[in-house]
Amino acid sequence: MTNIPETGRTPRVQIRLVVIQILVLSLLGTLGGRLWYLQIREGAQYQKEASGNHVQQVVDPAVRGDILDARGVPLADNETRLVVSASRTDLLKQKDDGKAVLTKLAGVLGIKPADVIQKVRLCDAKTPQPCWNGSPYQPIPITDKATPKQALQIRERSEDFPGITAEPEAVRRYPGPGKSNSAQVLGYLSPVTDAEIQKAKDTDSPYLRSDMVGRSGLERQYDKELRGKAGVTRYEVDNLGRVIGKAKSDAAEPGSNLVTSIDSRVQRVAEYELDKAMKAARTQYDKITGENYKADSGAVVVMEAKTGRIVAMASAPTYDPNVWVGGISAKDYKALTGKDSDYPLLNRAIQGQAAPGSTFKVVSTAAAVNAGYVWDGGYPCTSSYSVGGQVFKNFEGENFGPISLGRALEVSCDTVFYGLADREWKRDGGINPKKGQPKDYFFKTAHQFGLGKETGVDLPNEVSGRVPDRQWKLDYWKANKDAWCKSGKKDGSYVEKIAYENCLEGNKMREGDEINYSIGQGDTLVTPIQEAMIYGAVANGGTEYYPTIGKAIISADGRTVQEIKPRLQRKLPVTQATLKGMDDAFAGVITRGTAAWKFGGWPQNKIPLHGKTGTAEVYGKQTTGWLATYSKDYSVIMTISQAGTGSGSAGEAVRNIYSALYGVQGDGSIDKKKALLPTPQKGLPKVRTDGTIINPKVPGDPAKDAEKAQQDNPSNGDDQQPATSPSPTTRNRNTRGRPRRNRPRGSRRMPS
Repeated sequence: MTNIPETGRTPRVQIRLVVIQILVLSLLGTLGGRLWYLQIREGAQYQKEASGNHVQQVVDPAVRGDILDARGVPLADNETRLVVSASRTDLLKQKDDGKAVLTKLAGVLGIKPADVIQKVRLCDAKTPQPCWNGSPYQPIPITDKATPKQALQIRERSEDFPGITAEPEAVRRYPGPGKSNSAQVLGYLSPVTDAEIQKAKDTDSPYLRSDMVGRSGLERQYDKELRGKAGVTRYEVDNLGRVIGKAKSDAAEPGSNLVTSIDSRVQRVAEYELDKAMKAARTQYDKITGENYKADSGAVVVMEAKTGRIVAMASAPTYDPNVWVGGISAKDYKALTGKDSDYPLLNRAIQGQAAPGSTFKVVSTAAAVNAGYVWDGGYPCTSSYSVGGQVFKNFEGENFGPISLGRALEVSCDTVFYGLADREWKRDGGINPKKGQPKDYFFKTAHQFGLGKETGVDLPNEVSGRVPDRQWKLDYWKANKDAWCKSGKKDGSYVEKIAYENCLEGNKMREGDEINYSIGQGDTLVTPIQEAMIYGAVANGGTEYYPTIGKAIISADGRTVQEIKPRLQRKLPVTQATLKGMDDAFAGVITRGTAAWKFGGWPQNKIPLHGKTGTAEVYGKQTTGWLATYSKDYSVIMTISQAGTGSGSAGEAVRNIYSALYGVQGDGSIDKKKALLPTPQKGLPKVRTDGTIINPKVPGDPAKDAEKAQQDNPSNGDDQQPATSPSPTTRNRNTRGRPRRNRPRGSRRMPS
């Protein structure tokens, strides 16, 4: 018979009790330790945070600084509008998440209910625009175009619109169409996100939930300087939310003004001429296809040759940046980003990259001289150049006989450069060079000119272009070999044959590759800003500067001025003798070369112009036209995609830009009174201590000036527009108010 203790507890039960006791004691110990940590170790900190629960913050947004042109004319400023906003926090407290209120609000504002509801939904990976990408805890603007009557309805019937406010607020204002638009240069704003708030929390420029942030262009590049610092007033409140005192107050600090080197008058002319040139190109037809040119996009850059400062930068297609103000609609967002939009948000001056065609010969010429070829040597300009089974043609079979390098630039003789590049390829060992043997002058010189990398312009998202040297070919072959080997066929279609060749030897520098490269074809890519920098350097004697748009940052009261000085980037790998030869050749392009038919009657003896035309073939598309030019003061670059030859598509437009700059009339005379900027703008606009900006009176209207210029100065059918932008004398500053192959080997050469 088993002995049972008098207590009735078996050994198993006793063990369980001991275990339970240990667990209880452990839990009590843990709890006690935690209480000690919270109340003693960190007590003071938590007490401080708890007291903050009785403090409410009222945010006074800072007035964003203006973006001004070189004379002080506003390119982006602020104005007071009636803004209707919705609080998601209050709407979500309602049974239907506020749908009824938003529907009623839509009726008052004359907006579709679906559009209003879309604006207050939060952005995520599954939610398309429009949606709210800012903090869910701050008021979400529904419209900034409310009328006083609509605002009054909302305010007087507040019980019918819980969570809805209608208040006057300072919102961003851009010039828009009809003036110097500058959309891609300026950029736009959108609400700060929670992720951005957290990232900047411990920096010297933290965000508040009410902040708007620059998303592109100058608004993004100089966001910190423009944003200012919001004011915060802290009130002590009781448990019922009643104010019992003021704890602390930090006054708002308005953002600084950004003075740019842009001249709004020249900017307007550049935009006008680019648009007109594209429209004119669409009336012409491609002799190969018989179809009209599409002229689907383009860009123009006007740069000070001796400083690198940008006077004008236009990109097409463009858009009205005001569509972002107050929240963008679904219709507008689709128009800007849809497949058929031609992507107007892209700044093609810094993000558009294409084969440069014959404008690249400035690099090839320098490379030839560096490789030991004599400037005045007699280089055969034949009608074609044969390599194996490939025939590389000169434009329209032209044959100028033995000519110098300078004359080759003037008449844009391709076969001269074919021969030079082919000789260098053979000197470098051909397709299988020995290790360390290739000199690669043609590729090395391109890198020394700054190609294949960003210029460093003070705008975000600049692209680098491409120099298709041996390293690039190897990397590109590794990335695409499998696809080429899978789709390539020796006796297939043209594309299949190319894929087959690339599979076998795409990692090697082939003879045809270097020949095509020498005239800016093949896989070479440049941007308009790179060309402006290069030709500006040729103009000033061989110095490349970092391109800049920002000229100075001036505090809101005008007392602090931080000037942004021009910065030297590199010297061209060219002797002064070669530069002199290039300069003479480029002047010959204008007077007797490939661009002469567009510059007849120009006062070359008074305002010498220099240039180089280029026409680049793009596989599967029409040709891209380039015109690179310079004077003693400026370099002007224009390119238009799918528009034909460089001189044909851009010649008149570039001439008209120079006419506006220097006051050249249709008969070749010069009217200094009509010259917009005969010399680069010096000095800075003055900002008074009260925030007002002193800038000159500039009479005239761009549209009317354009019409009058067309009537008064009919230069060979060229429309001239010495336009000016209206500007007030003073203004209250603080008013709240990867790419496609460009040309297959041995393809037909188009004209420059």
